[in-house]
Amino acid sequence: MQDLKALETKLAAARTRLILEKPFLGALVMHLPLKAADVQWCKTTATDARNFYFNPDYIARLTLDQTQFVLAHEAMHCALSHFARRNHRRRHRWDVACDYAVNMILDEERMRPPDNALMSASYRGLTAEEIYPLLHEDPSEETQDTHLFDNSAGESGEGSPEDSEQDGRGDERESEREERNGVGNPERSEGNEGESRQSSESRKPPPPPADPDKLDEQWKSRLAAAAQAARQAGKLSQSLMRFVDNLLAPQLPWRALLARYMMNTARDDYSFQRTSRREGEALMPRLHSQGVKVAVALDSSGSVTREELQEFLTEIDALKAQVRAEVILHVCDDRLDPAGPWKYAMWETLALPEGVSGGGGTDFRPVFEWLRADNVSPDLLVYFTDAEGRFPDREPNFPVLWLVKGKAPVPFGIRLQLN
Repeated sequence: MQDLKALETKLAAARTRLILEKPFLGALVMHLPLKAADVQWCKTTATDARNFYFNPDYIARLTLDQTQFVLAHEAMHCALSHFARRNHRRRHRWDVACDYAVNMILDEERMRPPDNALMSASYRGLTAEEIYPLLHEDPSEETQDTHLFDNSAGESGEGSPEDSEQDGRGDERESEREERNGVGNPERSEGNEGESRQSSESRKPPPPPADPDKLDEQWKSRLAAAAQAARQAGKLSQSLMRFVDNLLAPQLPWRALLARYMMNTARDDYSFQRTSRREGEALMPRLHSQGVKVAVALDSSGSVTREELQEFLTEIDALKAQVRAEVILHVCDDRLDPAGPWKYAMWETLALPEGVSGGGGTDFRPVFEWLRADNVSPDLLVYFTDAEGRFPDREPNFPVLWLVKGKAPVPFGIRLQLN
């Protein structure tokens, strides 16, 4: 048995390197406490979406780069909610599909996999659901880890007698796999007289999650928070950015994401400014709340309807009072509306001005040129658009939040999918 403390130090070092080099993956890994597991059920690594389990002998054989890979591998299973997406699919086939999906994402991040990792360029960019039907009914591939997501192995749900027959063969092959790995094979087990007296419970894997739906919501929130932190640090790759945007778009409503980003813009902090002597002898820190200046730009080109613009402004208006925001509004298609801009105090109702111009093409540059020319530096610019137009050549020195109708990408800032 390897020195457990030395292995924990190795895992902690790999985790620290992930946080520094790939903060998105590092933030996800930090949600999985490290736990040494019994070799009887954990041949390499494992996760139940709550912990990272590892076989000490296996971790000892890995390089530091490979250790980073297996840590990120388990975290990505959790972030992708693979524990909640199997449904009627057969377990081993689903587990293999999940491994391919995760490993090809990590391969794009140029991470070094262990020797037993499942890799195939033909599955690059595909989800586990897309990979599953491309696999054999009972794949010969073995996953690099153990997925402790449920108790039902080799199941395919209700189906035809042929399905049941396939399940039986799947169970037989599952037994063969266990025998090859030394599980249930007395000739290959290392049990001696002392080990045989160990509690059988210590050799059993932990039970699957009792509330996978709640766990699913937790990991979605963790995914969004990790992506936001990595974006702000400028260390979220284009491939991961596309992956996160596509994953979060159908999962989290744009209103909740908009509220999260606006709340993060406005922060309460403590003020140590000298107070009036009439308030007492002691000078105590006080909670200081400062309003924020939010610029809102509306794309009035022909592809965006007036009803959609009004719905968006209604949501901004509801959030404006909560974050104590002063709003400066402008409307633009390929040129600025000559009647703008419009300014709203935090207590004034934000509404779409009457008779706004629009219906032309889409050019985002006039809005940024107006802000620069008028020396307006907002705490946040929120741009409602379909993102089909000309962008500025340079990113501004203030944060930009794009609320995008459609699938077009943006060159900078944070993109929220309207759904």
